[in-house]
Amino acid sequence: MTETVDGSTSRAQSGRARARKAKGLSIERVYTTEGVHPYDAVTWERRDVVQTNWKTGETVFEQRGVEFPDFWSVNASTIVTTKYFRGAVGSPEREQSLRQLLDRVVLTYTKAGKEHGYFATDADAEVFEHELTHMLLHQVFSFNSPVWFNVGTSSPQQVSACFILAVDDSMDSILNWYREEGLIFKGGSGAGLNLSRIRSSKELLRSSGGTASGPVSFMRGADASAGTIKSGGATRRAAKMVVLDVDHPDIVEFVETKEREEEKIRVLRDAGFDMDLGGEDITSVQYQNANNSIRVDDAFMRAVEEGTSYGLRARTSGEVIEEIDAKELWGKVAKAAWACADPGIQYDSTINDWHTTPETGRITASNPCSEYMHLDNSSCNLASLNLLKFLSEDGTTFDVERFVKSVELIITAMDISICFADFPTEAIGETTKAYRQLGIGYANLGAMLMASGLAYDSDGGRALAASITSLMTGVSYRRSAELAGVVGAYDGYQQNAAPHTRVMRKHLAANDDIRTMHSMDIAVQREATKQWADNLKIGEKNGWRNAQASVLAPTGTIGFMMDCDTTGIEPDFSLVKFKKLVGGGSMQVVNQTVPVALKKLGYTGETIEAIMEYIAEKGHVVDAPGLKTEHYEVFDCAVGDRAIKPMGHVRMMAAAQPFLSGAISKTVNMPETSTVEEIADVYFQGWKLGLKALAVYRDNCKVGQPLSSQKSQDDKTSASATAEATPEVKTVVVEKPIRRRLPKSRQSITTSFSVGGAEGYMTSGAHENGELGELFLKLGKQGSTLAGVMDAFSIAVSIGLQYGVPLETFVQKFTNLKFEPAGLTDDSDVRMAQSIMDYVFRRLALDYIDYDTRSALGIHSAEERQRYLDTGSHQPISKGSTAAELVETQPETLKEAATAEAATTTEVPADVSAEQAQADTAKPAPKAAHTSAELLEVITGSAVDSPLCMTCGTKMRPAGSCHVCEGCGSTSGCS
Repeated sequence: MTETVDGSTSRAQSGRARARKAKGLSIERVYTTEGVHPYDAVTWERRDVVQTNWKTGETVFEQRGVEFPDFWSVNASTIVTTKYFRGAVGSPEREQSLRQLLDRVVLTYTKAGKEHGYFATDADAEVFEHELTHMLLHQVFSFNSPVWFNVGTSSPQQVSACFILAVDDSMDSILNWYREEGLIFKGGSGAGLNLSRIRSSKELLRSSGGTASGPVSFMRGADASAGTIKSGGATRRAAKMVVLDVDHPDIVEFVETKEREEEKIRVLRDAGFDMDLGGEDITSVQYQNANNSIRVDDAFMRAVEEGTSYGLRARTSGEVIEEIDAKELWGKVAKAAWACADPGIQYDSTINDWHTTPETGRITASNPCSEYMHLDNSSCNLASLNLLKFLSEDGTTFDVERFVKSVELIITAMDISICFADFPTEAIGETTKAYRQLGIGYANLGAMLMASGLAYDSDGGRALAASITSLMTGVSYRRSAELAGVVGAYDGYQQNAAPHTRVMRKHLAANDDIRTMHSMDIAVQREATKQWADNLKIGEKNGWRNAQASVLAPTGTIGFMMDCDTTGIEPDFSLVKFKKLVGGGSMQVVNQTVPVALKKLGYTGETIEAIMEYIAEKGHVVDAPGLKTEHYEVFDCAVGDRAIKPMGHVRMMAAAQPFLSGAISKTVNMPETSTVEEIADVYFQGWKLGLKALAVYRDNCKVGQPLSSQKSQDDKTSASATAEATPEVKTVVVEKPIRRRLPKSRQSITTSFSVGGAEGYMTSGAHENGELGELFLKLGKQGSTLAGVMDAFSIAVSIGLQYGVPLETFVQKFTNLKFEPAGLTDDSDVRMAQSIMDYVFRRLALDYIDYDTRSALGIHSAEERQRYLDTGSHQPISKGSTAAELVETQPETLKEAATAEAATTTEVPADVSAEQAQADTAKPAPKAAHTSAELLEVITGSAVDSPLCMTCGTKMRPAGSCHVCEGCGSTSGCS
């Protein structure tokens, strides 16, 4: 796509002066044809984008007649219209076409490129404009969100999403930290910083001789500040990161801080307080607005490995003031992460070993998602490639040449943006312009591997991922070296020439160590080797334009803009997804990467169709008709029956890490049953495998523990003691239950339903007094085996009802039972169901159980939920909180609480009779306050296994360390 025209090389400190000392770039066409504008080569159509509040039906956004290419999905056009079109809706200034959005950005980049001497001729600038437009139009790549928000508007031209701040051991610096974070949050971005320069609570103040407060104390002020600023003016919380070095004397307090607060949340929630993020009572809990990470060096990790002590050093003098057991501290870290997912780990020695500018300063911190790691008071702008765009339709080849040319153009554009960008603080602007940090990355890796017939957790999958990452960064630095020959190296290059070159050689050496396995990764790795060699040759002559080139970001919203199936480095989340439909609504569909993968693996038409139908019904591939067991692993996902193991995620990160300037935004999901020791091992293996950062999340770790079994044990002990004191009973009376049959003619209700796309009919018959007495279930389009099982189940339930088993008992046992099909229903009272059984018994509860009993079970109708949502028309759900207020808060805590509480069961002591057990289970458990599961029920109508978007109600899915909505692009807190 581009090549460098020879010109003189200047390394003068003034970028403006040297920008005129060399000829510019010649840009060649790859995607476009001379004389044909990219817009004229596609078919455009008008669409109506209307978003309604899924709870109330109120229209929250409406823009009709927006213009998009016909191949853009409804999801992508909705997200771009609602998130990125500028101007007040309904005003003449409002953007109403993708053309306007792309022109606003691309023409700004092209103009700046011409002004700063990037192009040899005006014709080259026009080719640059057309090529960039085509790639964005065809979803080949995307810039990060701040570009779409700000570039070409009257707002400050902010292009960076990632910021790192700095704080020193002075009150002026600490107060300035609060101010700078606030400015960044206001602009919709996030920031991170290291607090280790602040003296510990075990050291004295120089001025008064009193004891210092310590960094954890000052975190309270920053946390409160972040909690009062709605990021970007929206409802989500700010994104921030705080880091503390492992040798800081306050490290134990830092490690345990959020664990203690999480326990406080559980206690207060159980007492009936509104403890959800944004809730009325959450302000009594601290440190909830930041991700916490500790910085560990190799010396500490070796002390953990060897079981030796490690010294904590005073910030003022550097002397060791306390010796701790390294393994014991490591255990505290793992325990805290097990309990509340914090702290994460950043491997300081590894990070700084790959640092290109150490003569300027060490890398001490990261942005909130941990992918950007560079100098203090700096920023990074991001862009991500859609890898699936470079894979052939049959999944056999990766278009290496087109990938190389695309990376060249993107890096050129990203560097141009620094020339006109605005920054939130003067210090950040100076550092960014002097070191020009870029963050190219990719999305759709998981989908591309599946389409290639490669398992995510396999040597072949890792080899291809490593090769592509190596090629991407190798081309990026080679282009950066060429740019240095045109517009000059970054200002700090001369001072850091030797270490920068050393890191380039480390990347090349790692590339040579890739163990290729297939023709595809062999071809990619071969080209990567060439690019790294050319990079070193050109760089040693010209220097480099950029101190950093690549990271792997979450790519949440922009991933959906590109219609990506998977985000960042993530595997596919699940094989069945929700697809938004034109005109509103959504449907559950099998991921369309699956048939491509099946074709690549050699399956043919009828077999592929049968497998797809099986996946649609079951949600997984186990026992799918005609599918070979050795191919199961290709379809493993982040969740489900064949969820990828935690170390599978870690090993994929380790494969890509040696080829990235920065790090990787990714959270390793772990099952609820994971132990503290397993989390400790994952963190330890991350160090061994050369990662720069790692975070874990254990399912349900952020909600209260299951109900204590202590009461049951006390009851059992009491019953045993009573039995010993009571004379033996000689007569045993056995009462035989009596079956109460229904009359020949009885009242009945027939309900048609759809759960996750599976349709059926339910007929319920009642006694003369209105009590439920029988049940019939018929499922449409199902095999005879399932139909027979449902008939038998209906008979069993009907007989149980007629013998006196209370309906409440069946409801307690079968609601929250989870299996496929599951998902959205067509019932306004029960919008989501975890299985057909879950839906059936929720519907029966609504039809046959009185309100008070249902309320204790956490089951409400849509009308009842609406009364809760209508402030003032009903009593609050719990102290200080109505459901309307809860809707405004983050969904994750409610989701996790519902999942944990739904999994809670009560064990029946062995010495309790069957009759007593039945009587006990028939009684709703007394509750002092509404549980989190009930709160979620009020809002959504059912317990679900993923957060629901608070705007459109679609299931969200993970993107790095946050969640993002596939329907509207809303995020849960990550910028």
